[in-house]
Amino acid sequence: MTHSSTSEQHVDLIVIGAGSGNSLIGPEFHDKTVALLDDGRWFGGTCLNAGCIPTKMFVHVADVAAHAADAPRIGLSFTRDPVDWLAIRDRVFAKTDKISRAGFRYRDEKSPNVTVFRETFRFDGPRTLVSASGVRLSGEQIVIAAGSRPRPLEVPHDGDDPALHTSDSIMRIDALPASLTILGGGAVAVEFAHVFSALGVRVTLVARSERLLTELDHEISERFTALASEHWSLRLGAHLGGVARDGAELVVSLDGGEELRSELVLVAQGRIPNADRLGAASAGYDLEADGRLAVDHHQRALSGGEPVAGVYGLGDVSSMWELKHVANHEARIVEHNLAHPHELIGGHPGPVPSAIFSRPQIAHFGLTEEQARRSHPDAVVVVQEYRTTAYGWALEDVTSICKLVVDRETALLLGAHIVGPEASILIQPLIQAASQGLSIRGLARGQYWPHPAASEVVENALLKAEEEL
Repeated sequence: MTHSSTSEQHVDLIVIGAGSGNSLIGPEFHDKTVALLDDGRWFGGTCLNAGCIPTKMFVHVADVAAHAADAPRIGLSFTRDPVDWLAIRDRVFAKTDKISRAGFRYRDEKSPNVTVFRETFRFDGPRTLVSASGVRLSGEQIVIAAGSRPRPLEVPHDGDDPALHTSDSIMRIDALPASLTILGGGAVAVEFAHVFSALGVRVTLVARSERLLTELDHEISERFTALASEHWSLRLGAHLGGVARDGAELVVSLDGGEELRSELVLVAQGRIPNADRLGAASAGYDLEADGRLAVDHHQRALSGGEPVAGVYGLGDVSSMWELKHVANHEARIVEHNLAHPHELIGGHPGPVPSAIFSRPQIAHFGLTEEQARRSHPDAVVVVQEYRTTAYGWALEDVTSICKLVVDRETALLLGAHIVGPEASILIQPLIQAASQGLSIRGLARGQYWPHPAASEVVENALLKAEEEL
């Protein structure tokens, strides 16, 4: 139900954020009064509305277009043009907007114990929040799940220019541009570079580093950068001077004098946790050096280094992992701990996997080769190419690899890195092995692997690693 005109209210539970925080309000809280606070443009959080779900729906379209462009290699020919951008866009948001509206109606109309506040709140004390309109709330328990926001452009520019976008807005444009400049070299930047270039947009990507995706294993980053250069124009090791309008174009100025002209500019230079917008520090809560809310092993918020009973943080506002599957796991922890404050649980079920849906796709977890060499000097590192498998022959694939990092003494997986088709699927048996603490000895031989299938590249990588032990 929507909030009343009462200016001061005390409730059993305050949840700040309607993404993963909203998901923890289950049947066990039906006898509790709950205030759900969310000031996002769309109800339901970033992943549903402006993040992982809509982007992957666009990526699927881009993958189809890219496969069509690659078809001559296998004796086929397709035409991509014309691209019906509005049909592509509206298919995506007809789905996600419907879910967003339904989620709001469920909380607002069918959850009698939940009061939804669609406005901005800030802390006015450790357990008190005040809204922009003057509503004052206090709670016995509080969950801070306020997410994060795109980092703004930090060079001179006109912030009101409608052609200057972030990930929040770029997917909802009304027409496909002829040209797009993307500022950034991380996952968001390369996913959107794939989406738009595959649909025929001339994409230029500008990054400060000499490689893309520098947080990844060096070999993986180098390989991806080389492949990306075949599809997009790259400006690496570049420093921005500013962004300005010149007629129908935006001009991105680089140190050294080069000017890049395009119809649209996408700023994809990272995200900022929303703890600052809540005034969490002024209420006494600890923040990490990067602005995240500090939490302990049980997801309890910290104040002066000590956990605050009944106050929890989860998701991007507190996690070093800006990943929906991590936020969902943390929400399950918080849900349990709210209901069982004397039987707290915490922790993660194993190494955290991540996937980047670009061209090519990447999936990884655990230590890079460089990290392993420092902490495990005897680590075994093997690389298996897709083209050594029958499925790789079918794909005519000559660039994709599966790389494993294994501890020589224990034969446990320290990390895995896959570049190539269906990487996000192929990584799963390796994640399972690492999470369960399984030795790689016998892991390939102790089960059947379909032949011929893409998964054989993982099987062969495991066999090669076992031979090296």
